[in-house]
Amino acid sequence: MIIVQDILISDDVVEEQFLCNLTSCKGACCWEGDFGAPLEPEEMATLEHIYDKVKPFLSPAGIAVIEAEGTYVYQQETQDYATPLIDGGPCAYMTYDKLGIAKCGIETAYKAEAIDFKKPISCHLYPIRISKSPESGFEALNYDRWDICSAACDLGKKEQLPVFQFLKEAIIRKYGPDFYEELEAAATHLKF
Repeated sequence: MIIVQDILISDDVVEEQFLCNLTSCKGACCWEGDFGAPLEPEEMATLEHIYDKVKPFLSPAGIAVIEAEGTYVYQQETQDYATPLIDGGPCAYMTYDKLGIAKCGIETAYKAEAIDFKKPISCHLYPIRISKSPESGFEALNYDRWDICSAACDLGKKEQLPVFQFLKEAIIRKYGPDFYEELEAAATHLKF
């Protein structure tokens, strides 16, 4: 376990390798699983604010769910807010590109410069998951192993790309450049 700026970081975040391989998995993390993408409190307001600009980038099924359930939902099982799902499956914000690869409609709107919000940080940080402990006040970053990402693990090993380096942009977005530099220094230290 590593501690950077009072954030606990699993050793796997620096020791394991990962590089998304969308041609193999087709973006399965957007439609697999039991819950939508976890949302930060400020992201819920952001999704409400940007919805009209994101809507043209969404599927009809996704639009129908969002307009019926809202831009986010409360998940009783996790006691957290998340993106809604289409019939308990795909994220309502998921779309497909011409090759049949799942894409985030929010990120597509961002790339089209329709909005300035890239996507929920939980999606951007994946395969890192944030765990928070209100009792201790600690926040932890853990590497989430999932069989649908086996091709990403293989490609990461081939390219020798640690999880934290693959997620450099997302980590900096969430915690800032100083945090990332400290994490990188700790990872370098662990190698010796």
